[in-house]
Amino acid sequence: MNLTRLFITLFAILLIGAGDIQSGKEKSQICAACHADDGNSVVGLWPSLAGQNQKYLLKQLKLIQSEERYIAEMKGQLDGYTDQDLQDIAAFYAANKNKIGQASADLVDQGFKLYYSGSLEKGIPACTACHSPKGTGNDLAGYPLLSGQKTEYIAKTLKDYRTGERQYSEESAIMVSIAYKLDDKEIEALASFINGLY
Repeated sequence: MNLTRLFITLFAILLIGAGDIQSGKEKSQICAACHADDGNSVVGLWPSLAGQNQKYLLKQLKLIQSEERYIAEMKGQLDGYTDQDLQDIAAFYAANKNKIGQASADLVDQGFKLYYSGSLEKGIPACTACHSPKGTGNDLAGYPLLSGQKTEYIAKTLKDYRTGERQYSEESAIMVSIAYKLDDKEIEALASFINGLY
């Protein structure tokens, strides 16, 4: 972990409260069936949680627990967990290193252009504005890490934003306003590029 990332992590802990990594590891055992022991999912439609920004992950866990963000596969999984439990789980996953995939060679150019420049013609902003040039996101602002995320998961998420199916927060409303401008080929290119982004 470089010094900048360490500083950001420490500052984020001060803002959102400390989670206990070891306790989070123990409490996340039920999560391992879908997200793997270290949070690097091996199934394309299930998100990798390793390295995810703690503030973002904590917010998502709370939204999922309250069913404001409804995910059928997650129903009941977080019942009985306290805010501290969720903080511990978020801390555990944030402390793990995410694994980077590989972008499809034929999609790199289009994915690169969309991620770093957006599309002036279509009014699509660059992804780097919120998710950073290396895809690490912005923990303080609560924007997620994208780097290495599964291609299938990113594609599904962008399509869910595009249809408005995934809209439960101010941040998701921003993504809805962007994703509806993306066509299937652009989503495929972005998803592939993000999987290999480091």
